[in-house]
Amino acid sequence: MSVNKVQANKVPNALAIGIARGGLEVKQFMRQRESVVFTLAFPIMLLAIFGSVFTNELTDGVTFSQYFVAGMIASGLVNTGFQQLAIMIPVERDFGTLKRLRGTPMPASSYFIGKSIVVFVTMVIQIALLLIAGVLFFGVNLPTDPAKWFTFTWLIILGSAASTALGIAFSVIPKSGRGASAVVSPVVIILQFFSGVFFVFTDLPGWMQQVAAIFPLKWMTQGMRSVFLPDSFAAQEVAGTWETGRTFWIILAWLIAGLVISIKTFKWEQER
Repeated sequence: MSVNKVQANKVPNALAIGIARGGLEVKQFMRQRESVVFTLAFPIMLLAIFGSVFTNELTDGVTFSQYFVAGMIASGLVNTGFQQLAIMIPVERDFGTLKRLRGTPMPASSYFIGKSIVVFVTMVIQIALLLIAGVLFFGVNLPTDPAKWFTFTWLIILGSAASTALGIAFSVIPKSGRGASAVVSPVVIILQFFSGVFFVFTDLPGWMQQVAAIFPLKWMTQGMRSVFLPDSFAAQEVAGTWETGRTFWIILAWLIAGLVISIKTFKWEQER
């Protein structure tokens, strides 16, 4: 075997670099105590507030807390993926972090993989804490049907990937890291209200429902309701069914769109 072949075999590929970058991203996130506490505790705080205020049953056997947990898990995908990345990437761009990374052999795809890993790890921890709090303090019932857990699994994986891709794609919109939060946060808050996270979706005005149906958060929340609510509640949905297949394809379409836009528009440096 030639020396060139030996050296080529030692060069890590984009996936290996991305996994290594992901491990570093997770370590950096865990060292930011304020960010860790806020990211992981905020959904539980909202559950405590809404679960204490709205104690009524929506239908027989379905409490508002049960409905709200489904919405908060879906919303967590958007908060942890889309919102966090759309804010943090412009900050890293301003600080020169991306400029320094550009000078390394790491391709943009590895950077994307690293971000996907930290989003997924954070999301798993957040969901686990939210479910534990819901079961212990608010009587949330976990599904017993393996098919529902299968739906839950692909929703988490696909939703996390889509939110990550869309967050990277949207990160080119803020002109600076300082103003990123002011640009991104209102978008997320509006989508949460429109998508049935804080209120029963079918109680919203028809025009809000139509606007929400364009975006993935509405389908993520509906998908999570199909996991945590009884099948009889599907009759309360707009279509009268859970539309699980449609949910899968719409989120997948947004994932593909996010990846394409990210690849075409991602910037290592802010244009002056």
